[in-house]
Amino acid sequence: MRFAILFLLVAASASAQQWNVLTSSADSNLRGISVTRASGSARKSVVWACGSKGVVLRSDDDGKSWQQHRVPGGETLDFRGIVAFSDGVAYLMSIGSGENSRIYKTSDNGASWKLEYSGSRSAFFLDALACVSETKCIALSDPVDGKFLLIGTEDGEHWAELPRENMPPALPKEGVFAASNSALAIYARREIYFATGGASAARVFHSPDWGRTWTVAETPIAVANDSSGIFSLARSGNNVVVVGGDYRNVNNAAGVAAFSSDRGATWKLAEKQPGGFRSAVVAVKGNLFVSVGPSGEDISRDGGATWTQSGSLNLNAVSVLGAEIRGAGPHGAIARLLLPRQ
Repeated sequence: MRFAILFLLVAASASAQQWNVLTSSADSNLRGISVTRASGSARKSVVWACGSKGVVLRSDDDGKSWQQHRVPGGETLDFRGIVAFSDGVAYLMSIGSGENSRIYKTSDNGASWKLEYSGSRSAFFLDALACVSETKCIALSDPVDGKFLLIGTEDGEHWAELPRENMPPALPKEGVFAASNSALAIYARREIYFATGGASAARVFHSPDWGRTWTVAETPIAVANDSSGIFSLARSGNNVVVVGGDYRNVNNAAGVAAFSSDRGATWKLAEKQPGGFRSAVVAVKGNLFVSVGPSGEDISRDGGATWTQSGSLNLNAVSVLGAEIRGAGPHGAIARLLLPRQ
């Protein structure tokens, strides 16, 4: 069905950027968003979003109208991740213990969906989904038998567990937050990063060879309880940025962002922090990063060392396509930030 759109203009901050909010009117807390080019178009974008109550949304007219897609068997699922491509292909991830953690795929712009993977063990709990191409993707689960678990596909149809022999063991009460589908990232088609949190650690795991070998680094992100730690990470060149904090204390801005200038080997706290807990960060280009959270949005132009507030919306997730940034949040909210082209 098509939803009416309500446009809201958010006051500009000192950074001169403005967020425009497009409300899809969907009754859902949106936590996944993906922006891609329309098939055969160099300029037209297609926006996908997903969230609670089995909601999957798609707009092919720049947010003027939205189509809600029904996923058979997924009407009550909490969809936390979506990754879309220009020829109508999209992967969709739900969370939950065991069989509630699922991966669906559409190849016809959401007209039909195929269930490609479902968890079989109670400890299996998907947190994030990332793709290199229309056929090569990975998804990340919380620890199973003491180690984090990754599943992957090389052909876009069949999924299997990646080897875990060289995966460092998880610490007690260490997990991954499924808040924005951005605790997992792929860089240069073969490097895997994922970030953790919880009462014991805020760490970044890195594999340079698609999971064959791993290193893990401690970060200075504040950890105090099971609701704190890293929620998102992004990389651009040698710069890696992580954001998070405590989702039960969203206005606390102490230790919510850190950065690395050596591909994640060593970490420093941001010299000027974002305005509070941040659930997602995206690399735009070079040293430019954008973060979002319940209490607002921020921009860093120096690789995550300092942050400047760019909005005051309540957003959970963020996606980038060129100079166009899209965010998604509660009550079906979808927002857009247009950055000056460099």
